[in-house]
Amino acid sequence: MYQGLAPLAREARAWPFEQARGLLARHLRLRLNDDAERDLAATLLAAGKFDEALTSLPALARPVVFQCGYGASGLPHLGTFGEVARPTMVRNAFRTLTGDAIPTRLIVVSDDMDGFRKIPDNVPNRAMLEEDRDKPVTSVRDPFGEHPSFGDHNNARLRAFLDGFGFDYEFLSSTAFYKAGGLDAVLLRILERFDAVQAIMLPTLGDERRATYSPFLPISPKSGRVLQVPTLERHLDRGTIVFADEDGTLTEVPVTGGHVKLQWRPDWAARWTALEVDYEMSGKDLVDSVRVSNRVCKVLGGEPPDGFHYELFMDENNQKISKSKGNGLTMQDWLRYGTPESLGYYLFQSPKSAKRLYFDVIPKATDEYLQQLDAYNRPPAEGANAPNPLDNPAWSVHGGAVPAKGSPVSFSLLLNLVSAANASDKAILWGFLSRYLPGASPQTEALLDRLCDYAIHYYEDFVRPNKRFRAPDARERGAMADLAARFRALPAGCQDAEAIQNEVYAAGKEAGFEPLRAWFTALYEVLLGQSQGPRFGSFAAIFGLDRTIALIERALAGDDLAA
Repeated sequence: MYQGLAPLAREARAWPFEQARGLLARHLRLRLNDDAERDLAATLLAAGKFDEALTSLPALARPVVFQCGYGASGLPHLGTFGEVARPTMVRNAFRTLTGDAIPTRLIVVSDDMDGFRKIPDNVPNRAMLEEDRDKPVTSVRDPFGEHPSFGDHNNARLRAFLDGFGFDYEFLSSTAFYKAGGLDAVLLRILERFDAVQAIMLPTLGDERRATYSPFLPISPKSGRVLQVPTLERHLDRGTIVFADEDGTLTEVPVTGGHVKLQWRPDWAARWTALEVDYEMSGKDLVDSVRVSNRVCKVLGGEPPDGFHYELFMDENNQKISKSKGNGLTMQDWLRYGTPESLGYYLFQSPKSAKRLYFDVIPKATDEYLQQLDAYNRPPAEGANAPNPLDNPAWSVHGGAVPAKGSPVSFSLLLNLVSAANASDKAILWGFLSRYLPGASPQTEALLDRLCDYAIHYYEDFVRPNKRFRAPDARERGAMADLAARFRALPAGCQDAEAIQNEVYAAGKEAGFEPLRAWFTALYEVLLGQSQGPRFGSFAAIFGLDRTIALIERALAGDDLAA
């Protein structure tokens, strides 16, 4: 999948490939000893001599580590999914750029050792959760009663979705990592370089927080809670700290083995150092935090990873999406109304622009994805230069394994077909589709068949409740009567969408609609109960001219089209 495309990857303008090229330059800089080795590596890789590069320069074979984090204190949402999808796109671009010769890892870290400080609005058994407040999330009881802890519950939800989408990743529980000693060496280094870490952290805090801040958050041996308390003593020889427990008792615990966790910015830096992370993306709201963590990472002897700051997702009220609030879409919501591929496309597009993440973005994202898929599979016009296929979003969405065909019918057109036909199951839709697409069936058009399910769900939940039909005014009545007559004059059973569309244009122009957009708006509002819709000629071709004429005549007669 990744072989033979390196020349295209070097020229691709899509943002994952821009990131991949910078990451390769970083890998060469850090892993090779001098300019001569770097020049040799660049020459061999550019020539596609990947095996020779690894043989000559074995240091290149060290894996490039991608990492992303997930806060396990709330149920996963689509922003969480994006934290895995986008680095995966960069990883696939990197593998293509290097012919998959340099190994890579994607580590998804769950910050499930964090203290549980805010109870999400969208979970049951809140009184029980209140009792477990401030404990590590993996020590908080599962309010759903399905897993050993709330952290385990949320981790399972995340992993099930990522697995369903086919992501290639390694899952890492922060709790397990701390307890297994994965951070022990770095924790002892922080103990040793405590003052240097404090010198970075304290200026970033307010006066009150600064007075008690420590990078170490001990876990009380008595209550099991994660404590935000000062470090009163440090013992480098024993690898311990002393703090005042909740009852005031001076308590000494090791900094290793899961007895403490780190404040989140030092924790980020410690993880980068321990795992030798090369690449991590983060939201624009974390620009300053990344800068601080980079400095801590260097104090610990690590090399901060390359990064990319993306804009945030907003809900329907233009508020930042939050796991604790439960606003915006869940992953399950999107997958009820749209394909996983349409979600991947939405995440790919313009990552440095803020995006609304609400139900109404799904139809447009689905149709744009289908258009890109068609463009990817369409041969270039005769005499035209072929576009770089790696610049097409479909390549990144599918990690290079792009389907050979899409859907012959758009999602918006299906929605209007569902509306006009009052279709509550796919059999009704396929009755229209099979006439319009001779030989087509759910077996031959698998994507279209899936879209039918999504269209029915979306129509029933969002379109039907908001339909507002209106009566036509005098000019619209005349134009629609003219359109019905024009349709009757077409050959019986005509399914030529272009010929039908031409008659729609002609009727609108004859009636003096300027701009013609007002004519199409009238058709949608009067016949379909909405202000916009798909290309009307395509709709009529699938719905059938006779049925479209009957729809127009019912509207002109004043019948209730909502019935």
